[in-house]
Amino acid sequence: MAASMDDEGLEDAAILLMSLGEEEAAEVFKHLAPKEVQRLGETIAKMKAVPRERIEKVIDSFETMAANESMLVADSNEYVKAVLRKALGDDKANLLIDRILQGSDVTGIESLKWMDPSSVAELLRNEHPQIVAAILVHLEFDQCADVLKLFTERQRNEVMVRIATLDGIQPAALRDLNEVMSKVLSGGDRGKKSSLGGVKAAAEILNMLGSAVETSVLDFVREADNDLAQKIMDNMFTFDDVEKIDDKGIQALMKEVQSESLVIALKGATPGLREKIFRNMSTRAAETLKEDLDSRGPVRLSEVEAEQKEMLKIVRRLVDEGQIVLAGGGDEQFV
Repeated sequence: MAASMDDEGLEDAAILLMSLGEEEAAEVFKHLAPKEVQRLGETIAKMKAVPRERIEKVIDSFETMAANESMLVADSNEYVKAVLRKALGDDKANLLIDRILQGSDVTGIESLKWMDPSSVAELLRNEHPQIVAAILVHLEFDQCADVLKLFTERQRNEVMVRIATLDGIQPAALRDLNEVMSKVLSGGDRGKKSSLGGVKAAAEILNMLGSAVETSVLDFVREADNDLAQKIMDNMFTFDDVEKIDDKGIQALMKEVQSESLVIALKGATPGLREKIFRNMSTRAAETLKEDLDSRGPVRLSEVEAEQKEMLKIVRRLVDEGQIVLAGGGDEQFV
């Protein structure tokens, strides 16, 4: 199933799963990522009645797609390993294999992705910041940010410094995670260092934490290492940076954002960003948006930042899909 699904695609997937029955649907869910399970579950919960015509259309569409696909190899992971090693040699291939199949040797950490942020925070609260950093860099950036919000300011700052300075994780260090996880990590010292953490990871997490926390963390980092703080800032993409997106990218973004969310997000936007948004809408849509902004009363900063964060998630997805190109500080690109 695709990593990102539009609303219609989510509804189609939900309809198909409901038509399969509980046992078959459960088998499908076992192969999905935590976020996919959450989004599909929410969609199923919202669906009360579906026209028979749409159910038949979804099933027909699925049968057509299934008929056009077949399993090429029995074990795709082993096939990738064999082909890369034959083409590149063991050393070069192993570096790529670690990236392509990353996560297969950290099943204990993978289990954290299914936990809510408060449970993860409680699990890690009394651990050394270095251990916490080594665990959190395996999570999605937004989940990591939600966990960090539940820490004290000092603990959060110390963890962020360690994430920013983390130069990969050695297998021996992974064994320390056994103290806070229910599953024992396997693989010993034979595995290669995981390329997790670093300045870009710290910047991505800070993007999700909100301006107040962001300022506190950066001030803390700046006191310890001004150059490191600057590197993190150079790799950050904030809501104001949306103005740097070209017109084509803005138009792609507008297709993905709900009107109500856009109004709230723009309450905290710069005049330049607002104007850029208006220019890339139809005259009628722009006028409607301006009226909504003018008529909307005061909005809590937390609500504005939440909607801006959701828009940034959409931006990153569109970047991954190649619909938007972002230019950051210097010659850096944000992906």
